[in-house]
Order: sequence, then structure tokens, then C-alpha cells
Amino acid sequence: MNPFNEKPRRIDDFLMDWKAMSPKPYDKHTVDPYTRTRVILMNGTEFENVWFTHQFSRNCANGDVRRALALIRRSEQQQQKLIAALKPDDETMLEHTIGYEQLAVDLTAHLAKREVDEHVKNALNFALLEDFDHLYRYADLLDMESGVHAEKLVGGYTEVMPGRPTIAHHRYPFDSIKAPINGKTADPMTKLCVGIITAAEQQTMNYYMNICATYPNTPGRALYREICMIEEQHVSQYGSLMDVNCTWLENLLMHQYTECYLYWSCYETETDESIRRIWQHMLEMEITHLHEAAKLLKMEEKKDYQQVVGEGTFPEPLRLESNIDHVRSVLADTVQLTACRESYTFVDKLEPDVDFFRYQNMVNRDVDNVASHSVIARHIAQHGQDYRFELAPNPIETLRNRKCDNVDVGRTKMREMAGVR
Repeated sequence: MNPFNEKPRRIDDFLMDWKAMSPKPYDKHTVDPYTRTRVILMNGTEFENVWFTHQFSRNCANGDVRRALALIRRSEQQQQKLIAALKPDDETMLEHTIGYEQLAVDLTAHLAKREVDEHVKNALNFALLEDFDHLYRYADLLDMESGVHAEKLVGGYTEVMPGRPTIAHHRYPFDSIKAPINGKTADPMTKLCVGIITAAEQQTMNYYMNICATYPNTPGRALYREICMIEEQHVSQYGSLMDVNCTWLENLLMHQYTECYLYWSCYETETDESIRRIWQHMLEMEITHLHEAAKLLKMEEKKDYQQVVGEGTFPEPLRLESNIDHVRSVLADTVQLTACRESYTFVDKLEPDVDFFRYQNMVNRDVDNVASHSVIARHIAQHGQDYRFELAPNPIETLRNRKCDNVDVGRTKMREMAGVR
């Protein structure tokens, strides 16, 4: 599909009343896990576009452009409200969080498998192991608090077991900044990939930023607080990959094109027919927004959309699906990696005085006060072992012990430790 070949309507034609923004929520007991994750993904995508046009407007002196942005943004705010309303009110914060982390795992893995830029692929696979471990930590908290097993929420499509331990994720801020892609030479899917993953991780960060102050108990607040700091690192990493040479209007066009691609992908892959109709309607709205962005680009900068996205035909649709083999492979090969400025290196190869160890000593001075560790330790104390859902033993031998949470993998030099490559 090429959205530029579709006939747009007036944006005013798509403005909704309150009833239209209040769809029937999905049933948390019967919903397909990937329907839930698509809802989370598109909620985050709409937030990114609202946030971007606010920033654009604050840096633009042209009143006509600002008014055009305000109209697009109002429409996208309504889209976000509609999508957010698909979450049922009986789905708890923690249950919804499992959806966030399943999305992070399977979206990142899917994008990594199809990415042609090795620099971007490495960034995806690096953060993948961290989101995978976050899923495990939240799942143990969920089991302790409500007895709900995350394997039911993820439908058995995503394993729940330790990845690179969360305690090892804390790095000095300089190590989150990576080299940006070159928008002139990058593959169109690479440009889409960077925008998609940045929006998705940013939504997770925003969600956790709010929950860490509102969760109803102290251990939960502490876990959200810690993992939110890792999401800050992920958003910094992915955001730094974006093309820095785009003008504001080129960036606007790319944002709208990305939204069109994602809604089309949701429409093509959705299994719930009522929600599939919503994705179709959202796509029609975004096609109108895209044409408006192309018109602004032509009018203000005398540029055609082809200079930003090429001829415009979408690549294969994005698919949220099980990626167990890919995750296991990345875990087996890269669990000991950490970020080091614009690249990644094995912890064993770091000099003792590097920023990674210095920052670890700042924030993780007392391991027993690190929430991601204490939640597992508490689960083990209460139940005799941690909660997991795994189809085979963990590929890292030192992460197989269900009666002791490992705080060394990915964090300390362990050249001789069995099972760590």
C-alpha cells in the first residue's frame, strides 16, 4: 500500500464526539495478547506525535503552520483517547504492565530480525535483553500481589525468565548516546524502525514515570522507579539514533508516515474484528494527516514527500508474534554486554576505572536496596523459588538457579564463570 495514492478527506470530517471516543474495551480474560500490545503500541505512537507537534509549535514562528499543527494535534489527541479507552477498567496496573513488557520484547525482537543496519540492530538486541528481564521482575511482583501468572497474560508466546539482570542495566548517561542514522542513505524500514521503537519505549517510560508515584505500595513504587530509570536510558539510546538532519517539517512528514504504516500493519494483522475496524478508521484519519504534512512541506520548504520517504509504498507489515528462539539466541551470545559510548563491549573487557563501574558504585552501592533484586528475593523467601515461565532451561547456566537471584551477570567480570560467554 502507498498512502500517498489514497484520497484524503478534510481533518474536520474526522473530529469526534464523546461517544465516538468511547469504544467498547477489550475483555482482559479473552483478549489475544497481541491485540493488547497493539493497543499499547498505538497509544504510545499517538503520544509521540502529540508531543512532537507541541515541540514543533513551540519552535515555530509561522502562525499558519502552528494552526495547522494544532488541528492535526487535536485530531490525534482524540485518536489517543479512543485507543486508551480500549483498556478495560478491571485490568490492573501490573497486568497492563505485563502487556507493556511483552510489547517491548516482541516488538524489539521483530524489528531486530528485519533490520539491515547493523548499528541499529545492535541497539535493538542490546535493549531487548533488558526489557526481557523487566518482564520477569514485574511478573514475580504480580504473582506475589495477586497470584496471577504472567504466562496467561502473554499467552505462552513470550517466556518469563531472567535476562541481563536489571541491576546491571544502570549505566552512566554518556553511554546511552549513539551515532544517528543518515536519513539520506538509510533504508526506509530503518527510518521507520527508529521512529517506532523510540515512540514505544517513550510510552513505557511515561507510563512508569506516573506509576512510580501512584502505585499503592512501597515495593511496587520502588520497582517502577528503578525500571523507569532504565527506560530513560532506552529512550535516550533510541532517540539518539534518529536522523538529526531532518527539518521540523520533514520530521512531521516522517511521523505521519510512520503512523500510517503502523495503523496499516495493525489492520493487516489484527484478529479482533471490532478492533480491526478501529485500526481501519485510524488509518483513514492518518492518511489525511499525512497529506496535510506533505502539503505543508511543499508549501513552506518547496520539497516533495519523496525527498523524505522515497516513493512511499509500505514495506511488509509489522507483526507482533512470538520470538522465543531469537531472544534465547541473543541472551546466550550477549548477556555480558554493556554499553560503552557509541558501541557495546563485554564487561570482562572494561578497564576498572570506566564510567560503568563508577556509576554502578553510585546507584547500586547496597545491593539489598535495589528493588529489582529485592522483588525476586522476596518471592523466593515467600514461595521457595522465583516465578518463571520457560520452555527450556535458561541458556545462561548461572541464571538457572530459581532459589537465588543473580546480581553479577552483565555487571561484573566473570571470564571463568560457567555458562557465560
